[in-house]
Amino acid sequence: MIVMGRGNNGCIAAPPTMAIDHPRGADMQVESNDDAVIERVLIIDDHPLVRDGLRSVIAVTFDGCEIFEAASMEEATVTLGKQSNFDLILLDLNIPDVKRLDGLRFLRSSYPILPVVMVSGAFDRSIVREALAAGAAGFIPKSMKRSAIVDALHSVVSGEIYMPDAIEDDPQENLVENDITARIESLTPQQRVVLGHLVQGRLNKQIAYDLSVSMTTVKAHVSAILQKLGVFSRTQAVIMANRVHFDGEN
Repeated sequence: MIVMGRGNNGCIAAPPTMAIDHPRGADMQVESNDDAVIERVLIIDDHPLVRDGLRSVIAVTFDGCEIFEAASMEEATVTLGKQSNFDLILLDLNIPDVKRLDGLRFLRSSYPILPVVMVSGAFDRSIVREALAAGAAGFIPKSMKRSAIVDALHSVVSGEIYMPDAIEDDPQENLVENDITARIESLTPQQRVVLGHLVQGRLNKQIAYDLSVSMTTVKAHVSAILQKLGVFSRTQAVIMANRVHFDGEN
């Protein structure tokens, strides 16, 4: 079952720790759910303040829960090697030592029955959908209200999949993304490789060296890419590719 979020959790521009700071006022009154039992949680996030905020939410939500923290995927792997019986993992989308959803994919592959919830300070519909497709048990924006985060955690622990309201399909956005994907798919295999290098910020001379081709060949590929994508600069091409998360490997 997929549970849609409640409350104000649209696209985020606010700093990641604003909505999950320590409990105060009315937010301190959080009712527990006896049906959702959770004893051990691992928080993976490189920002100490964010970990503190999530720790506060979990401590109030799940009485007696043992909470572990890791600032990197490497550190998390060491912790999981020592303590494997976790009930839930909260994983930041942008961990320095892994690329995008590779950390999620690693955890799902290594610990297939362990729920992994993605937590992010900035997201869009495509990222949420991609995370859920990769096996995430939910996607929680860091700007969500404490009560909404509590509801989301209860949903996941109860065996449901949580997604925020903001990812409800936008037909117009889907049309744009489909058009971009079609344009990229019209590129030749070599042009797709070059586009992947552009996305990585490589200069023409670096691409030429990596691919063992001449600068003239690289420039010809770049010109063809711009024409097929319908853009006028490398920057525009990169922005378009990033919109559909193209990295040269997909």
